[in-house]
Amino acid sequence: MAGGAVVAGGEGKEYPGKLTLFVLLTCVVAATGGLIFGYDIGISGGVTSMDSFLRKFFPEVLSKEKANKSTNQYCTFDSPLLTIFTSSLYLAALVSSFFASVVTRVFGRKWSMLGGGLIFLIGSALNGAAINVSMLIFGRIFLGIGIGFANQSVPLYLSEMAPARLRGMLNIGFQLMITIGIFAANVINYGTAKIEGGWGWRVSLALAAVPASIITIGSLFLPDTPNSLIERGHPEAAKEMLRRVRGTDDVYEEFSDLVAASEESKMVKHPWKNILKRKYRPQLTMTILIPFFQQLTGINVIMFYAPVLFKTIGFGDDASLMSAVITGVVNVVATFVSIFTVDKLGRRKLFLQGGTQMLISQAIVGTLIAIKFGTSGQGQIPKGYGYVVLFFICVYVAGFAWSWGPLGWLVPSEIFPLEIRSAGQSINVSVNMFFTFIIAQVFLTMLCHMKFGLFYFFAGWVLIMTIFIALFLPETKNVPIEEMISVWKAHWFWGKFIADEDIHVRGDHVGSADLHAKA
Repeated sequence: MAGGAVVAGGEGKEYPGKLTLFVLLTCVVAATGGLIFGYDIGISGGVTSMDSFLRKFFPEVLSKEKANKSTNQYCTFDSPLLTIFTSSLYLAALVSSFFASVVTRVFGRKWSMLGGGLIFLIGSALNGAAINVSMLIFGRIFLGIGIGFANQSVPLYLSEMAPARLRGMLNIGFQLMITIGIFAANVINYGTAKIEGGWGWRVSLALAAVPASIITIGSLFLPDTPNSLIERGHPEAAKEMLRRVRGTDDVYEEFSDLVAASEESKMVKHPWKNILKRKYRPQLTMTILIPFFQQLTGINVIMFYAPVLFKTIGFGDDASLMSAVITGVVNVVATFVSIFTVDKLGRRKLFLQGGTQMLISQAIVGTLIAIKFGTSGQGQIPKGYGYVVLFFICVYVAGFAWSWGPLGWLVPSEIFPLEIRSAGQSINVSVNMFFTFIIAQVFLTMLCHMKFGLFYFFAGWVLIMTIFIALFLPETKNVPIEEMISVWKAHWFWGKFIADEDIHVRGDHVGSADLHAKA
């Protein structure tokens, strides 16, 4: 069948072409949009553990920490104002992602990246020069708007530019850049904390301008994706771009499929209304639950509160920052595991293995902290014992870095048809940011009240999400994006939501018998 490959079990047709240097370079540049998100995650926890920063903006937290060393360790950093500083960014990212959806669809993916970089630059300048809490939080809002635009457009761009058989590897470049941003921020925090005069936190915050400049300048040189060019009425430019990104003139079949998908998308006048249709129930469910679950792994507790967390469980100032650097290294290295295996092993295997590893390590960390601090929060962790805690936190981070970390962005970006793709990605980003905001807002209070039970809380959620993936997520590796609906049709549960007439195979139609025979 012309363009009629049926996809099941994660295998689909292959269009002619290869991974060209042009595609590799454009995907690397686009993926740097992840640097701004990662840098902020890493930098926030670092500066909030610096005495000079707390003294200027949150003196009551510093007073509580210094005044009584025997106080409940779980509650030392419980401050509503401190959590607003951290979490205000994510609320801004949530709101901006909806506006970014329109920009991405109407003007193209690259301009959304450019806008995100510029706005993030403004936020970094405000934060670096902040003289009061209001200015600090105002700057955080600008940073959040920039992240909302970047997170909305970058995963889409990567999924559309990449050949289907390598889409996972190239898309995970975004998560790799997030981890590099976190690691760079941790190293910078470790250095700036030693600056005499108490202004090191300004350097940490202002240096956010560096990753922002990289994506801003880089986006100016990025080409538009063929999908976006067709969507915006430039078919000839799209065909030429497709030849360039695939490294071959034999692009007729893929180009025809993209045009057919675009024609279908033009019939959809209201993508936000259309996404609620029964036939899109599988994609809508995944794009809500995957980012929801990703935040309930507890990873951002570790990442943007890492220095505070390590300080709470007994590490000193320098040791807490260095421990955050160590987890940052693990995060980067483990992401490479995902890059090299995601298109071979598939999404499901990484989800299930990573989830199991995270579940076990979180339960162990909670138990280790319970043994030393109990419910009173009073106690000391010996050096060797602290290293054991750090080791199992690193095991947890590694499990996340090759499963829920990259796949939480990859899977939602590759499952939507063109007509609702921007709307779907906006939902993905907004759900992710909403629950990042909630977790950031309540974590320190939850730590104070739930104590070591907080780690069991997140472990329970990891168990639930791992079972969910096992039952409800079909394999999507090597499947062309525009053929993805056939994967859902062949699934034991989701197939009932998709009628036979909803399977529009480009060039002709596939019947239910054909579909299940191939499955």
